[in-house]
Amino acid sequence: MTRSSSPLVSAVIPTFNRAGMLREAVASVLGQDYDRIELIVVDDGSTDDTPAVLETFGSAVKALRRENRGVSAARNAGIKAASGDLIAFLDSDDLWLPEKISVQVDFFKRNKDAWICQTEEIWIRNGLRINPKKKHRKRSGLIFEPSLHLCLVSPSAVMIRKDLFDRVGMFDETLPACEDYDLWLRIGALYPVFLIDRPLIVKRGGHAGQLSAAPGLDAYRIRSLVRLLESGVLTPDQRCSVIPVLIEKCRIYSSGCLTRGRAREADRINRIAERYGNNSNTAQ
Repeated sequence: MTRSSSPLVSAVIPTFNRAGMLREAVASVLGQDYDRIELIVVDDGSTDDTPAVLETFGSAVKALRRENRGVSAARNAGIKAASGDLIAFLDSDDLWLPEKISVQVDFFKRNKDAWICQTEEIWIRNGLRINPKKKHRKRSGLIFEPSLHLCLVSPSAVMIRKDLFDRVGMFDETLPACEDYDLWLRIGALYPVFLIDRPLIVKRGGHAGQLSAAPGLDAYRIRSLVRLLESGVLTPDQRCSVIPVLIEKCRIYSSGCLTRGRAREADRINRIAERYGNNSNTAQ
């Protein structure tokens, strides 16, 4: 990253058919108290009024329109188009508070060796503020092991040095969901993920179209964990942490498959659990 006093931050918003909420998301970026922000909105083939909404912001927004390929491909397109040394993501149903970017830029100025940080968040569900459960509590530093069980990093809260993607890769475009879980684990296996203990984003949930509410998400988490085990980057201790989580997710998902009459899929998942369970027992 350039060590200038005011580095350029590229803000990337992927969006699909959320014209109403997108307007507010864009406004929250343009309303930041930090003035060196490049705003890139990637319209992932929307069929609603998204193009018209983006036109109202004129040159303040760099709009990229592409055929629908999913949120991973949209975020990756934004990363590739980014000019900034720092990348910040904002989901189109979330909002940034005005000082979000300036606080994170200041963090990177003070922590030259840090690659990634996130902030705390305010949760709004169906218009009402709610408190996250204890299991959702964010941590700071080496968060790999607790992140195996569920995703503890929020895309809208993150800021990343762009060079980090050269080290760990970008979002996996083969994953239609849990793509963030996958990336944060790849990062967390190698680097600390720091937390700024201030709620600087508003995370809005409870509306239609949320990927986090889609059924069968454990199938994608299982795929991610298997690839991680096969990547060769994990330490022996990390492998020992991943395998029991993988086996448990396989058990839960295969049980759901059997309930829904998907015996072949259940059998495939059970074979994965058996393979890594046997490998774990052999290693012991």
